[in-house]
Amino acid sequence: MHAMFRVMSRLCLAIAAILFEGSLLAAADGWRVLPLLANGHIDPGWVQVGWGGFAIEAGALRTAPDPRGLGLLVYRRERLGDCQIRVVFKVEQAKANSGVYVRLSDGIFEQIGKPGAAFDRSSGKISKPTMEAMKASAERDEGPWYAVHHGYEVQIMDTGDAYHRTGAIYSLAPSSAKPKPGEWRTMVITLEGERVLVDLDGERVTAFDAAASAAVPPRKNWPEPKREPKRPAAGYIGLQNHDPGDIVWFKEVSVRPLPIR
Repeated sequence: MHAMFRVMSRLCLAIAAILFEGSLLAAADGWRVLPLLANGHIDPGWVQVGWGGFAIEAGALRTAPDPRGLGLLVYRRERLGDCQIRVVFKVEQAKANSGVYVRLSDGIFEQIGKPGAAFDRSSGKISKPTMEAMKASAERDEGPWYAVHHGYEVQIMDTGDAYHRTGAIYSLAPSSAKPKPGEWRTMVITLEGERVLVDLDGERVTAFDAAASAAVPPRKNWPEPKREPKRPAAGYIGLQNHDPGDIVWFKEVSVRPLPIR
């Protein structure tokens, strides 16, 4: 009996050593996971702003859009300054619209429970009065529109033009990304001072420098962000849910310090 106990003890110690070594290797690259799920629910570190929300599916978050308008799931536990953010996502269709927000100002939390205007789609399309109401709500920075104008959106949508496709800083800097609907993709967003860099599946697709204002195109359409508000040096991040039918999954959000050069 004692001999068996000694064998089992040594085996347990060996397994513990292997697991410990593995944890060190996993942390060696500096990535720290921001939990998406906890006890079968969305982790309480995330809070919804605006319409719609997210559902849990196969261990990942899936967008649950609302016909009344877009929404945003914000990670409220910490501001992120200069760092890298890794997001693993998948779109159901090339036209599926979503995004990752960075550099969000604190005021986003004042919009909780205040979604702003709502679309009426009862006729099968958005009614003209509610479209005008939504435009006015967006200009007042209400609900999720606060994030549009007080943060940067790294776009997710494979069918847009260069300024509105996956990897683009929405309407501010173009992306060279190629569409891959139905596949898991890894996006790494680098925040460094005024710069936002985006790598997709290991390839640089976007480089944006807010300090180079001459290179920023003028605002053309009402859903695009206002150019004037300065985004904070340390801000919050969020995941966007958009229109009905825009299904996107997120299975990882991680952060790490900027790599030492």
